[in-house]
Amino acid sequence: MNKPVFGADSAAAAIRERYRREDSPIPAQWNETLDLILSHRSVRNYTSEKIPADALETIVAAAQSASTSSNLQVWSVVAVEDEARKNRLADLAGGQQHIRDAPLFLVWLADLARLENIGKDQGRDAAGLAFFEMFLTGAVDAALAAQNAVVALESLGYGSVYIGAIRNKPEEVAKELALPPNVFAVFGMAIGRPDPDVPTGVKPRLGQAAVLHREQYAWGDAQRDAIQVYDEKYKTFQKDQNLPEQGWIRQALSRVRGPESLSGRDRLKEALKALGFALK
Repeated sequence: MNKPVFGADSAAAAIRERYRREDSPIPAQWNETLDLILSHRSVRNYTSEKIPADALETIVAAAQSASTSSNLQVWSVVAVEDEARKNRLADLAGGQQHIRDAPLFLVWLADLARLENIGKDQGRDAAGLAFFEMFLTGAVDAALAAQNAVVALESLGYGSVYIGAIRNKPEEVAKELALPPNVFAVFGMAIGRPDPDVPTGVKPRLGQAAVLHREQYAWGDAQRDAIQVYDEKYKTFQKDQNLPEQGWIRQALSRVRGPESLSGRDRLKEALKALGFALK
């Protein structure tokens, strides 16, 4: 499994592109899986090619192969291909055109209703589902499954982009998808064959000095320096992609400046309660 496939040049190039480091170290081990994962990028422009049913089923099989807490499998996914429904979901998610354009839109769910229904069918108590821990478990399970799906779909030549804005109006999304109580749309995912006429670059990430902590968490000059270096690299990426050169620091802080910056998600706890989650 760890046998080098592409060689040192491929490994160094992948890491250099992810971190925008000219002095990228050469890993001792490299393989096709690592090459695929490190080349991930968000794709928002697609060809008109439909995704066949067997490809969707393969993607979901990969999703179901992800780890799941206590094997509870408290997640589900809704596959949306109907144009009218995609349009309505796009409207609920801030009018994002790529939701309309994608041949397939997946909505990933934290799903406590399935276990609740099984408990009722079996005449067994499922009172533990009322606690916040179980909602969190469902959200984590959905995220783990979705990222497995991303790796799978990219291995098949498709591209995707996560849609967090599906949480902007949770009650309306639940109504559109006929979600029962105790089911919540955690995020969406637009999927399609990438349009070759609209290439996208690999978005650089924070240097590991900012995110990798050894033994205990640290916040100091090393982390600050890594973030400043990254901010400049991110500006370069934005310039290369013909985006406003505001940098990562400014962009990230703007996103968390207050409730008004959360696009309606500041009332998420209220929405979850309305959708049947007790959150004890």
